[in-house]
Amino acid sequence: MPLHLIKMCVGINDVDHLRAVRAKRRETQPDCLVRTRNLPKRADELVDGGSLYWVIRGYIRARQRVLDIFSEQGEDGQRRCVLRLDHEIVPTALQPRQPFQGWRYLEHADIPPDARTSEGDYDFPPEMARELRELGLL
Repeated sequence: MPLHLIKMCVGINDVDHLRAVRAKRRETQPDCLVRTRNLPKRADELVDGGSLYWVIRGYIRARQRVLDIFSEQGEDGQRRCVLRLDHEIVPTALQPRQPFQGWRYLEHADIPPDARTSEGDYDFPPEMARELRELGLL
């Protein structure tokens, strides 16, 4: 089973906002890159089918497949980890998460399922998703 990462998506309101920010960045940066301080020791497992799961406003809401992981030296001379991600942003079922710094590993057994319907993607507000779950509709 592949290994995954989970990371806070600071400053983003919802999946559509993340898509808009990524589309704007793609105009000047062809690759979808995320920089972080520490290089995962289990990078090979992440690149072998893993995804980066985004926590947006207290919930895992989306994922992007990890294509490559490498390190680079910043302008300040510090080494940084770079995650190259697939451009496709896949909404997931909402899964609550407490705030944390950096990234964490996410085992395959703990990932939320992709949120797809025959009509397309959905990204309910947390309150609505909670009510729908309580009614057995999600």
